[in-house]
Amino acid sequence: MVDRTSVVPSHVGDNVLPNTPLFSRLVRFASQIPARIAIEDVRVELQKTHIHLLSDVLAFRNTLLNALDDATRKALENRKEVYMAIVAPGGYEYTVAMLAVLALGAAAVPMTPAVPVSEAAYFIQKSRSALVLASSENIDKCCLLARRICSTSNAQFRAVEIRPFVSSPTLGAEEVIISSDRALEENAPAVVIFTSGTTGPPKGAVMRRSYVFDCALSIADHYHLTEDDVILHLLPVHHATGVGINFFPFLVSGSRIEFRSGAFDEAWTWKRWKEGAAHPSRRLTFFSAVPTIWMRLRRFYQTHLRKLPAHELAPYVAGARQFRACLCGTSALPQPLNDFWTDLLQQNILQRYGATDFGAIFKMRLGDKDTPKGSVGELESGVDVKLSEGNEGEILVKSPHMLMKYLHDSEGTATAHDEYGYFRTGDLARREGKYYFILGRASLDIIKSGGYKISALDVERELLGLPYIAEAMVVGVADEEFGQRVAALVSLQEEDMTMDFPDKRLNTRNSLTIDKLRRDLRGRLAGYKLPTLLRIVNGELPKTATGKVQKKILGPQFFPRAWSSCPGIQKWVPDTGRQLAKL
Repeated sequence: MVDRTSVVPSHVGDNVLPNTPLFSRLVRFASQIPARIAIEDVRVELQKTHIHLLSDVLAFRNTLLNALDDATRKALENRKEVYMAIVAPGGYEYTVAMLAVLALGAAAVPMTPAVPVSEAAYFIQKSRSALVLASSENIDKCCLLARRICSTSNAQFRAVEIRPFVSSPTLGAEEVIISSDRALEENAPAVVIFTSGTTGPPKGAVMRRSYVFDCALSIADHYHLTEDDVILHLLPVHHATGVGINFFPFLVSGSRIEFRSGAFDEAWTWKRWKEGAAHPSRRLTFFSAVPTIWMRLRRFYQTHLRKLPAHELAPYVAGARQFRACLCGTSALPQPLNDFWTDLLQQNILQRYGATDFGAIFKMRLGDKDTPKGSVGELESGVDVKLSEGNEGEILVKSPHMLMKYLHDSEGTATAHDEYGYFRTGDLARREGKYYFILGRASLDIIKSGGYKISALDVERELLGLPYIAEAMVVGVADEEFGQRVAALVSLQEEDMTMDFPDKRLNTRNSLTIDKLRRDLRGRLAGYKLPTLLRIVNGELPKTATGKVQKKILGPQFFPRAWSSCPGIQKWVPDTGRQLAKL
C-alpha cells in the first residue's frame, strides 16, 4: 500500500511538532482560553502555560537539531534510535528538555544532578547518547563530562545548556503545527530509565513512546485526573515514579505540575500544604511521595506541629486534608505509618506495586476504603499476571506498558522473561480474592533458618509495630548452625514521637537489648521468626535517592561475614538468652 507521505515532501519546520498523541494533546491544551498553568517551578518562581511551554520546546528542539552532527541528523530523519541525556532537577528546564528530545523523535536519558562525572560517563557510553542537555546549575559539570566523552568515545559529543531557551518568544497557538507526516512509531524508544540497582547493577530500561502517552493516560484514568488537578512534585525525575507517575500522567491530563527540586524540606512542605488549604488559588489536589518522605512529614508533625495550640494546628491539619488523593510508591508503607496518615488525612494513602520494567500492576483505587491492611490493591485492567505457585509465588507479568528492552543488552532482555514470555519480577506475592499482598524479594526477603522459610517483610512489619522502632530492615545472615540467622537493623524513635512511648530509656542507643526486643515481639511472631541478631543505627537507615533501602548493600555492610566479632551486633543465644556481643 502506498502512503501519501511517500510521494510528497516531508512536513517539517521550526514551528512543526511531530505527529504523536502527546504533542497533539499539548497543542489542544495550548489553544484553550483562558490559558492554564502547565508547569510551576518553585525554585525559580516561574509559572508557564502550555503555549509558553510549547514555544520553548520548539526553540530548544531547533537548537538541538543544529547541534547534532550530520550522521545523527540523518538517523533522526530515517527514524533510527537516537538517545540524548538530560542532567537537570525536576522543574521547568527539565520539562523543556524532555519534550524537546521527544519532539526530535529521539529518546531521553534523564540522570540525577548528583551523578558524579565518572558515573555519568558510564550512562552516556551505555546509551550512546549524542548530546547531554544540562540545567544551569549543572552545565559546568556537563561540559567537563563532554570533554571526557570527546576524548574517549565520541568526538562529536556536546553539552547544551537548557536555560537560554526557557523564555523564548511566545508563539500564537495557531502558529504551532502538528506534522502531517506519518505518526511517529509508538513502539520506538522514548525514555530510558536506569533502574536503581536495588538487587543488581543499574540497567537501562528502554520505555516505548507509548509510555509517555498511553501508559500515562491509563494512570490518569485510574486516578481520574482532570485539568483542575495540581500535583506537588518533590521526587527525583530520573526514576520511574518521578517520570511515569508524577509527571507524564499529569501532563497529558492538562493538570498543573508544581515542582520543588532539591533536598526534601518537611517544614516547607507542611507550610505549602497549609497555604493550599487557606487559598483556593493555591490548592493542591495530589501529593505523591515515598515512605521516607511520609515518615519525615509525620516526624515533623509529632515533634513540632502537634504541640501547637489548637487554633494554630487546625490550618496544618486542613492542609493535610485538602487532597483528592495521596499516593505512595517505590516501597511499601509500614503499617503504623499508614495508620497514622489514614487517621490524619481521613482517607487512605493509595499504595501500588510495580517496577520500572513493567509499570504499576497492582493499585488501590481512588476513594478506596475496602482494601485489606497490608494489601497493595487490585490488578490493573489489561494486565496479565500469574503467581508461580497458584495463589502465592513469584509475580510473573505481561503488560502493555512493559519495557521495550534493556539498553544494548539483548541477552539481559531475554533472560528477564520465562519461556512463556512473562517478565520474571523476582518478587513474591500472595493473592486473597482480588487483592494482592507483597511478600518480598525472592533473593533478599526470604530467609531460610533452621528449616523454616521466613518472610523478612513479616518480621519488619511487626518490628515497625513496636512504638520505639522508627525503621527496620531484616536480612538473612549466613550461620553454620541455622543456615541463616534473622538479623534486624533498626533505628529508634525519638522520645516525643509517640504519645504512648513505653520506656524513655529507649531513646538512648545503648538501652535496647535483643532480649527485650524478642520479648516484645513474642506475641506478634512465631518463635522461629524472632530476630537472633540486632544492630541499632543512629538516625535513618541509609537509602537511595528514591528512598529505597538497598538490602544487598546494607546487609553485608552492617552484618559482615565476621559479624561475631563486630562490637555493634547483639546475638541471642538459645540456651541462655545472653548476648555474646555488647553495644
